[in-house]
Amino acid sequence: QLVESGGGLVQAGGSLRLSCAASGRTFSTYAWFRQAPGKEREFVAGVRWSGSTTRYADSVKGRFTISRDSARNTVYLQMNSLKPEDTALYFCVADSRSLIWSTMSQRDVYDYWGQGTQVTVSS
Repeated sequence: QLVESGGGLVQAGGSLRLSCAASGRTFSTYAWFRQAPGKEREFVAGVRWSGSTTRYADSVKGRFTISRDSARNTVYLQMNSLKPEDTALYFCVADSRSLIWSTMSQRDVYDYWGQGTQVTVSS
């Protein structure tokens, strides 16, 4: 039900925009997680569908922006000033509940996961 796109290879300092299209329904909370080789899956950014609450990992604050398009039922992750350490498989996740700010970063609360899209940043 969640399909990611927009990943690719980019040089350090470049930008990419990831998209997450939800089919069949609209969820109340969306987020992006990422997993680099040999590392645990980590929270990147989250947003309530109402748009009133967003949260970012400290490592991406000021560089990444999460947003949603109601008409397209799609969530985006705009990634600017990319660094080699941003290289990972990025997953779109969603939940039917409107999660509070403190819960958004917890990967175990999300019921729906996409297949992931690879982002590779070269130095």
